[in-house]
Amino acid sequence: MNSLQDASSTSLPLLPPLLGQILRPLPLLPLQIALGAFLRGLLRRHPHLLDRLGSHRGKRFGIKPTDLPFAFVIQADPQRPQLAAVRELPTDLDASISASIVSLLALVEGRLDGDALMFSRQLVIEGDIEAVLALRNAIDDAGLDLVGEIAALSGPLSVPAQRLLAAARDALLKSTTNESGMRRWS
Repeated sequence: MNSLQDASSTSLPLLPPLLGQILRPLPLLPLQIALGAFLRGLLRRHPHLLDRLGSHRGKRFGIKPTDLPFAFVIQADPQRPQLAAVRELPTDLDASISASIVSLLALVEGRLDGDALMFSRQLVIEGDIEAVLALRNAIDDAGLDLVGEIAALSGPLSVPAQRLLAAARDALLKSTTNESGMRRWS
């Protein structure tokens, strides 16, 4: 798996603004249903993911893809975990994370150095930084493969879905992939 170049020297791609405009009027309910299924499957395959947050279990995290017309709220409560799509992030979050969707996905998969993104101002973290670090460490420890996790939602079509999603991810990241295959940051 190739890593991405140093974020301070290369801006990661943004989704085309037209895509954001097309998505803006769509209702969030279908996305919400998919997110619920995604979270249930993720926690079934990684049952200790939220436990790895330690004292930060139960915190609420906001994730704002800067190039999409919606955001996500993660309730990291092991008893009642939730992943919700919202138009705007609420103000009572413990922490919020903002970056392009490509940057956020690359961070989750460990393909990108979050510190480099922060210093280049392509990633903004507000609120409880320790909670965000605990979330990042929990995700890193779980070794999440987002393409595989999302493809698992398609049931018997998961193998072709995984190929299609991997090709889409690789196409998005291709312009910023280091040809020498830089080491993963984590």
